[in-house]
Amino acid sequence: MEKMKALFLENIHPYAGEILRGSGVDITSFSKSLSEAELIAQMKGVQFLGIRSRTQITHNLLENSPNLLAIGAYCIGTNQIDLDSTSLAGVAAFNAPYSNTRSVAEIVIAEIIFLIRKLYDKITNAHKGIWDKSADNTHEVRGKTLGILGYGNIGSQVSTLAESMGMKVYYYDIVDKLTIGNATRLSSMDELLKISDIITVHVDGSTVNKNLIGTDEFSKMKDGVIFLNLSRGFVVNIDALKSNIANGKISGAAVDVFPEEPRSPEDKFFSPLQNLPNVLLTPHIGGSTEEAQYNIAEFVSNKLIEYFKTGSTYTSVNFPRIQLSPLSGSSRLLHIHKNLPGVLSQINTIFARNSVNVESQFLQTNEKIGYVVTDVDKNYNNSLLDDLKKVDNTIKVRILS
Repeated sequence: MEKMKALFLENIHPYAGEILRGSGVDITSFSKSLSEAELIAQMKGVQFLGIRSRTQITHNLLENSPNLLAIGAYCIGTNQIDLDSTSLAGVAAFNAPYSNTRSVAEIVIAEIIFLIRKLYDKITNAHKGIWDKSADNTHEVRGKTLGILGYGNIGSQVSTLAESMGMKVYYYDIVDKLTIGNATRLSSMDELLKISDIITVHVDGSTVNKNLIGTDEFSKMKDGVIFLNLSRGFVVNIDALKSNIANGKISGAAVDVFPEEPRSPEDKFFSPLQNLPNVLLTPHIGGSTEEAQYNIAEFVSNKLIEYFKTGSTYTSVNFPRIQLSPLSGSSRLLHIHKNLPGVLSQINTIFARNSVNVESQFLQTNEKIGYVVTDVDKNYNNSLLDDLKKVDNTIKVRILS
């Protein structure tokens, strides 16, 4: 593997660096996210960019990062990445959709117990010297109705854990999902809001979920409901949440994600939800366990290396997905282009004109781009790469040997 450069931001787990360095990659790291201008200044000669949730990948950044091959999002979400622009820049993006699922599910269960027993207030009082042994308005989770809004990897895992504790589990998702255990799928979000003693939100980062929960949705919930959001900060209207905590509609809340979050640990955190009773505020740590961060580091870093060495894009969030085997005695030509007619024909005409012996060929497309992978005999003209770059609508070309 030729000498490559990577830029890591936001305190990515050290194991990620070990994996890339083991493949000959030089790494520059920052503990925080960078502004667009700061990031552009750091991108010279960088092939791999590793980020978490705070770094914004913009069209302008991509235009000023000509050497960039791939982005590793060392987290679940990718809403911080302009995926259309990333695709059209010929940059593959990879994330870790499963690696921290268990960690998030466990903290959800822990916070549900904390809130339903009002432990936060009682612990705070004990530290102040107040001996509050009252059982008023504290309950077991057994027999309570849990409503899960979003039944993906995390929501379904929460369902399994909650059911094992004796909770009655209902869920709503806009996509038909396979029900796990004895959970019950509901036909509407309104139905879930009305029947649940506890509601936990686990929707994805799609823009359609912005302000999914606001004043109207809170009004449909039971009085005294417990509410948790560990999905995305923009999903819940914070002012509406505050009002419904203040008026007693919500008896306890846990929030791990916020519309605006500090760029670095040194920056001050502010939220309208601070200093409210029986409210747990955590600094976006749902997936922040050693186990989860290690698993994320391993998964994403290996996908970056695999993409560079073989061209495989099977787990990419923005590229056509092709699973490729390692090279064995051949050269591999990777051609990324806009998804328009006639590109494959032009590529094969070039192969014929250059007397290239094609051993295998794959074409996969999505709505934005096409990806042609061709294994060829190593005996080809040095001009072949230049010829492929001249194909109409070409975005990026690589040759692996």
